[in-house]
Amino acid sequence: MQGIIDLHHDIFFFLILILVFVLWILVRALWHFHYKENAIPQRIVHGTTIEILRTIFPSLISMFIAIPSFALLYSMDEVVVDPAITIKAIGHQWYRTYEYSDYNSSDEQSLTFDSYMIPEEDLELGQSRLLEVDNRVVVPAKTHLRIIVTSADVPHSWAVPSSGVKCDAVPGRLNQISILVQREGVYYGQCSEICGTNHAFTRAPGNIGRLLSPLWLSRTTRGCEPPEKQAITASGWSCREPRSKAVDKIEEGARHPVEQRGRLG
Repeated sequence: MQGIIDLHHDIFFFLILILVFVLWILVRALWHFHYKENAIPQRIVHGTTIEILRTIFPSLISMFIAIPSFALLYSMDEVVVDPAITIKAIGHQWYRTYEYSDYNSSDEQSLTFDSYMIPEEDLELGQSRLLEVDNRVVVPAKTHLRIIVTSADVPHSWAVPSSGVKCDAVPGRLNQISILVQREGVYYGQCSEICGTNHAFTRAPGNIGRLLSPLWLSRTTRGCEPPEKQAITASGWSCREPRSKAVDKIEEGARHPVEQRGRLG
């Protein structure tokens, strides 16, 4: 996302210069043109020099914009060879299922949980309308992440606009993207592919919880029950083993990111 912002700022600066130059040309032409004295300006209408210039300069400007744009586009498609965490996001009508498979429980099964949007009547004070979900995805900041995206029914899309991330979820196909989040915070997402009646209420895809330091991985999964019986989620760890302080910080920060900013920073 930072690369997109930097490219936008750089291009916007030159666009302002071009806009000022074009406005100056228009004002100058209107000021000096008189239809009685020079009804058909030969140098402008049939001028070979001006035609060559107005063909070459726009081409150079287009190349100046296209080269860094394509470089950024292809860099966003690059896949990290050895990501620290791999998360699988499965689209459903109209919720998401997430799987953590890197840190399995004692029986080598993935940690799986569903993420539904919270209805308006169930919201708590301070929560955002049509954005909050019951189970958030919690990942560490400044860590290379790989998100594997697919769908279980119809085409969906896993998108987090604030991070410049969008990946199509196609049934029977696995798409993957790499993410490196630099800042801690709550990143809300959406489904960017029309998937049915409740498409607008599918907020689970990119509703990533508070991004903490890798301390959240310090909790051992020894003694946990199988995920299909007691799923370990971002908002409620259901293992019978006592929870560590790092996990408590994750859950509390995911629920109240503003109040916990100073405490967790």
